[in-house]
Amino acid sequence: MGRAGWRIHGMSVEGYRHRRDGLPCQDACAHAEEGPVAVLAVADGAGSRPRSDEGSLLAVELAVKHFVRRAGEAVHSPPGKAVHDLLADAFNEITMAFLDTTGAAAADFATTLTVVVLAPDWLGHLTVGDGFVVLRAGAEDGEPQFHVLPQAADASEYSNETVFLTSPDAARWRRTDCVVDPGIDGVLLSTDGLAQAALSRSGNGAPTPNASFADAVFRSLDGPGPVSDSAHDNLAALLRSDRLTALNADDKTLLRAVRKGRP
Repeated sequence: MGRAGWRIHGMSVEGYRHRRDGLPCQDACAHAEEGPVAVLAVADGAGSRPRSDEGSLLAVELAVKHFVRRAGEAVHSPPGKAVHDLLADAFNEITMAFLDTTGAAAADFATTLTVVVLAPDWLGHLTVGDGFVVLRAGAEDGEPQFHVLPQAADASEYSNETVFLTSPDAARWRRTDCVVDPGIDGVLLSTDGLAQAALSRSGNGAPTPNASFADAVFRSLDGPGPVSDSAHDNLAALLRSDRLTALNADDKTLLRAVRKGRP
């Protein structure tokens, strides 16, 4: 993965239905960098639960805190089982802290959670629910290549019901991955509100990246220096655009990171 830092930017915006009804955004995102480690997290609160906006915010705050600490302790761990173990341990800590904070009303705060840990020698990925991650890595004939990380399984092969952090046996349905690829120079996390724009379906039904969408999102962050006000405004305008709203009226979250110094 190399030791170059990352330029990170993202936001969550309320979808059309929530704007229309005066309801808060139920998505959230957060990120943090400490030493050579960066952690990115997105969450999507369950629309049917009364305090899911608070739940998604709590989930990403806990994720950043616990994953930064765990990854910092194991930053030089070899890729493989050690990374899967630290992801699982951090998830268990997050779940316990989430349940301790929300108490008997935990189900009212139901939310998904997707996390990426960027360490010098590996990328760690944990997800529960229907969030997704797209990587930019390598090129063919001068064109950047995009890759979708595997998503968590549905709670049942007969159902597409989303699993939440508060779901019974949530740990059973979480997914962890460890990726080693020095060519990774872009990472995009999102909730399912952008699935129709960012992903396509192959012939066998597996999700594949929408290259034009991913390229535009990453390219707008590739320039040197801090993220500009115009870049922030442009992303907000994109997420609230009629074009994306026509595809999905849900809340939308996009959190992206590009490697600094990318040629």
